[in-house]
Order: sequence, then structure tokens, then C-alpha cells
Amino acid sequence: MPGQLFEFDPPERFVAGTVGQPGERTFFLQASGGGRLISVALEKVQVAALAEKLDELLDEVRRRQGADSAVPAAATVDLEDVAPLTAPVEEEFRVGTLALAWDEESGQVIVEAQSVEPETDEGTPVDEPASTEFTGDMLRVRISPETARAFSKRAQRVVAAGRPPCPLCGNPLDAEGHVCPRQNGHRGPH
Repeated sequence: MPGQLFEFDPPERFVAGTVGQPGERTFFLQASGGGRLISVALEKVQVAALAEKLDELLDEVRRRQGADSAVPAAATVDLEDVAPLTAPVEEEFRVGTLALAWDEESGQVIVEAQSVEPETDEGTPVDEPASTEFTGDMLRVRISPETARAFSKRAQRVVAAGRPPCPLCGNPLDAEGHVCPRQNGHRGPH
């Protein structure tokens, strides 16, 4: 059974954000437009990787286009979105795969977030070939380079807003400290 495609071309708003307290946060991508609001859950590392790869993609496009490039070198303050996620935040699906592309014709970035692949039925014979067609849900947004830079800046800020790292091992600190591997299993700094 084919999944749903949630497409925004372009969205009125496309942001990364969290729900919950540091150490217990759930990360989301949220797109809205045309009276629709879609929130998809993903991991912190996915948000960080998306922000990093967006910047790398835009830097490469800018490099290839040279002096005539319309891609900004950095995010502009007037496009920065600092508002919280739009409520209610209801998870449409959990992201398994993220994909990025540059559409040369429109001069836009395409971001795709695909749901985790559904498990195959245990009754499916092993020697039967699996379908190569993706059947899960997908969020696809087309955004301008300026919006992509602003998205990346916000995503980096959201990721960094978590628990501070331990100065000894780099693992996240809880309010009551943590068992630090550099302290041979003893409680690390608070």
C-alpha cells in the first residue's frame, strides 16, 4: 500500500524544533502552508546532519555559480525564525531517510524526509524479490536558498540548545552529573 506524500512548494514555514526538556527532547521537522501543518519526528543527529549538508550543498552551488550566484553566503537576520513549533505538534511519521537536492531550473533546494521503511511480513518467502519502490510516507519541501540558510542556522541552534557537554569526555551532562568514562566510572562534573 503506497504511503502519503506531503508536499510544500514552497511552505509558508519550514523549521526544525523540539518538544520536551533537554535530555528528553523529541526533534521535529515542521512544514506548514495552505492550511496544512505536518510534523515529522527524527533524531538529533539527523537534524544536525541536515543542517550541515544543507550548508555544504549551498556552498557548492555558490562555488559553481561563481560571482553571479543568487545563493547567500550566510543566513540573513530578517529570515531567521525563532518562534516555537506550531501547536499542536502531532507526529505524522518518524523519519528514516533524509535527502537533499538542488533544482537548477527553479534555483531551489529540495528536502525530502522519508518515513522508516515498514517491516516486511514474516510470511513473505525469502526467495521472493523485495520491491525496490518506496512505499512509506514522505515530506517534500521546496525552499529558496535564503530559506535554506535560515533553516540551517535555526537547526544548528536547536541542536546546540541541549544539555551541555562534559568537559572531560564530551558526553551530555545531566543536572545531577553523569558517570564519566574519563573518571573510571565515577560521577563526572555537574
